Amino acid sequence: MEFRQFRYILKIAEEGTLSLAAKKLYISQPSLSQLLAAQEKKIGAPLFDRGGARLTPTAVGRLYLETARSIIALDEAFHQQVDDCVHGAAGDVTLGLTQFRSTHLLAPMLPAFRAKYPKITLHLREDTTYRLEELATTNEVDCIISLLPVSEHRFVYDVLFEERLLLALPPAHPMCTTLGLVPGARENIPSVPLAALRETPFLLMHREQKLHDTLFSLCEAAGFLPQITLETRSMNTAHALAGAGLGAAILPETLIAAAPPAHPPCYAAIEGDPHRTIILARAKKRYLPRAVDIFRTELQAFCAK
Repeated sequence: MEFRQFRYILKIAEEGTLSLAAKKLYISQPSLSQLLAAQEKKIGAPLFDRGGARLTPTAVGRLYLETARSIIALDEAFHQQVDDCVHGAAGDVTLGLTQFRSTHLLAPMLPAFRAKYPKITLHLREDTTYRLEELATTNEVDCIISLLPVSEHRFVYDVLFEERLLLALPPAHPMCTTLGLVPGARENIPSVPLAALRETPFLLMHREQKLHDTLFSLCEAAGFLPQITLETRSMNTAHALAGAGLGAAILPETLIAAAPPAHPPCYAAIEGDPHRTIILARAKKRYLPRAVDIFRTELQAFCAK
């Protein structure tokens, strides 16, 4: 079997239809259909169930796709190792991360990294936290900036830093008056038991972001289910909406410090002082190219500062 066939059939599985896959591959749909039919004839079994609106892999198809990904990964690892031996500190790094990390972590680091390693090219894939883990598992990215916990059966990781979670309250919230909180102030802020906010509406992050689960787990530990007033994919939006009075939000201190909105909310620490751990993770058994290893070392040194 040829690598071209592997890649074409993987694209069919990714897109779910022959027409979309053919468009992405810049070939005609009849040509792609013939290639798939030839492979199925050679294997002796259908690779996709054609009964629904989307093509879904059969049991044999799932085995084929898993094998194709493994073979392509081995081929890429071989060529990368050869390239490392020949060219040294050069190559490509494909990094998965959220837009927030791209803006507030990577942007300050990249100018010095680019000056030091001009022959290393960095490619960014921005997505939600859980989607990034899928991209790493399928070898679509070399590594991801993510959060603990991750599956230790699927990933190896390096810890980059810890960030504290804070409570962002609408300035008109009664607790702000009770505690004497000043909008935007982050020094010497008091701790608040989360149970005291059981009647407060909350702003919720999308379910593909780990902060979504964090809100529910912290509120569950405090003995209540949060009232949700609005859901958003953007932590910056939740931050601004808290300041505008639409609800409370649990946000990382890193964001609060880096991107204060025009009308900031009041901040309080959460009783128990919850933190989350930022990591650089990659799929287990994936070869770590020299360029990725260099980036990993530089990112750890940057975060240590």
